[in-house]
Amino acid sequence: MNIGIYIYENAEVLDFAGPFEVFSTAKRLVAKNWNIFLLAETMEPVAARGGFNVLPDYCFNDHPPIDVLIIVGGDHTEEIHKSHVINWIRTIDKTAMQVVSVCTGVFLLAQANLLNNLFVTTHWEDIPDLIYRFPTLNVIEDKRWVTDGKYTTSGGISAGIDMSLHLVGKLHSTVLAEQVAHQMEYRWKQCP
Repeated sequence: MNIGIYIYENAEVLDFAGPFEVFSTAKRLVAKNWNIFLLAETMEPVAARGGFNVLPDYCFNDHPPIDVLIIVGGDHTEEIHKSHVINWIRTIDKTAMQVVSVCTGVFLLAQANLLNNLFVTTHWEDIPDLIYRFPTLNVIEDKRWVTDGKYTTSGGISAGIDMSLHLVGKLHSTVLAEQVAHQMEYRWKQCP
């Protein structure tokens, strides 16, 4: 299974590092056939928040098929207006079995018209803006994550770790998700 995490300039570091750690730990423990990777528009280094520079494994023009797409949050104000990014997300959505966002990554999924009339969440600070910009969404407050069909959206930053553990449970088993949390010495909040 290929798990692709989309990163971009000013992405929130824990939004991609947290899920990457969860899924790569699951792979190390049991799920040997999982392939976890970071991808960006190009192969150029990505300057995430705080000046944290990251090298993507793949880019839009050269990546394996994606079974689980994770769109991270951060300063999404430029990303949301890039039509080629939004079109790429729509293309991947057609074949991905799970499409996920962490924090404000939900804005990119909403801009791609993938979440109309679905239940979603985001960082508490961005909920009013999400409701204002995308009135067709059913925005849920005070939840670590929300799943509606193949779409899962999470609250901000550290909520992405809880959501990723939930997805490990969904994609493999709750037992593995608990083992991953234990290995990471993380107190998993299993209820969203």
